[in-house]
This record gives sequence, C-alpha cells and structure tokens, in this order.
Amino acid sequence: MKTKLTYILLVFISSLTLAFGQENSAVFNSANEAYNKGNYEEAITQYKSILDSGEYSAEVYYNLANAYYKTNVIGPSIYYFEKALQLSPNDDDILNNLSFARNMTIDAIEPLPKTQLSKFVGNITEKFSYDQWAWIAVLFGFLCVLSFLLYQFAYRSLQKRIYFLISFITLIFMFGTVAVAYQQYEKAQQDRPAIIFATETTVKAEPNLRSDAVFTLHEGTKVQVLDTVGDWKKIRLIDGKIGWIIAEDVNEL
Repeated sequence: MKTKLTYILLVFISSLTLAFGQENSAVFNSANEAYNKGNYEEAITQYKSILDSGEYSAEVYYNLANAYYKTNVIGPSIYYFEKALQLSPNDDDILNNLSFARNMTIDAIEPLPKTQLSKFVGNITEKFSYDQWAWIAVLFGFLCVLSFLLYQFAYRSLQKRIYFLISFITLIFMFGTVAVAYQQYEKAQQDRPAIIFATETTVKAEPNLRSDAVFTLHEGTKVQVLDTVGDWKKIRLIDGKIGWIIAEDVNEL
C-alpha cells in the first residue's frame, strides 16, 4: 500500500513540476531540446514565451538564465538567475551558476565594511524571514502565558519563582522577536533589487541629462532602487554610492 501511494505521489508531483498547462509544458520541453542542441536563441525565445503567458517557475528562470549565459549576455543571465533564486533560495545549482555569471561582470564593487557587532546581529536576524520571526514571537507569547498560568496555580514557592522567571524571560524574548520581525518586514518592504541591462550606463547626480556624471556602471551589476521620478530611477550600490539612472537601463527584480 505504501509503495503504491509513493508511486501515485511521484506521478502527481511530476505532473505538476512546472505548474504549467499542457501547452506550456510542451513549449518548455521544446525549449530544453533547443538548448541541448545548442540553439540558445531559439531556447530563449521559447522560455520567454512561457513567461509572457503569465506562467513561471524556478526551472524556467534557471534555464533561461543559462541560455543567456551561453550567448554571453550577462545582464539578463544574472537577472533570471536572481529570479530563480527568489523562488528557490537554497538551490545549489542556481547559486553556483549565478556565481559564474557574476564573475563575468566588469564592475568590482566592494560592500561597506561592517563592525563585528553588526555582523553578529545580522547573522542572527537574517536567519529567518519576517513572517518566521513573527511565528517565533507567537511561540514565545504562548510560552509566556502558559508559564504565567502555571505560576498562578503553583503551590510551592520554588515552583512559583521558576515559573515566574520563565514567564518573564519569554516575555522579553517575545518583545525582542516582535522587534526583529518588524525590522525584517521594513527591510523587506524597502528591498528593491535590480540588475543593470545596459552594456554601459552613466549614473547622474540628479534625474536629468544635464546633471553631472558621478560614476559609470556596466551590464549585470546589482543595485538597489530607492526612488522613481519619471524616466529615472534613484539607485544605491553596496558600497553606499547613490545616483540616478535612466529607467530603461535597469530591470527591477
């Protein structure tokens, strides 16, 4: 019975691997065939037709990124690897190929240095997403209430002290995790990563062509979008530099 159930589950999962209709599934297989034959341009066209239909998956993004990489088009390659990574954050193949693609970029931008304390705090707070931190806060809240009830109904003074201490500690942890969840939520709301698509683009001090050029960026560089004004986007690099770029030269993730 267990073997039969496993077989049914495998068949069901394989039928939903791409979450596509029959037509897009056929296009995906055709694109894979074109890719394996070295017809990368044809594969790109077919993968993109799937995305244009409103369907997407980590597999499509990943294969499309690989096809762009094979044609030495680095901006879209990194862009679609990043899109695949958003859907499958711990995929080793995506991370590995994204690393190869990034090595082909021209801009060598070093992140701002962090103190040991900020690294330590970051390693803790970034382990979970804001919704996961929120659930952890709920758990601490439950433990706080439970230990407080046990404190109320305990008869021995030692038990009361223990339950009260546990209640107090979990209350502190609950407030702490709520604060971390809120911080991570704000960070997620402000997170607007984008990839430079232009072969080379000049970043301006203000959102107009007459303003001074502050630096130059090249295809494939990852930036953060801070604001949008007309046909311009305000961007920030990981080294802290800020400027304005023509909107068509960058694609937000």
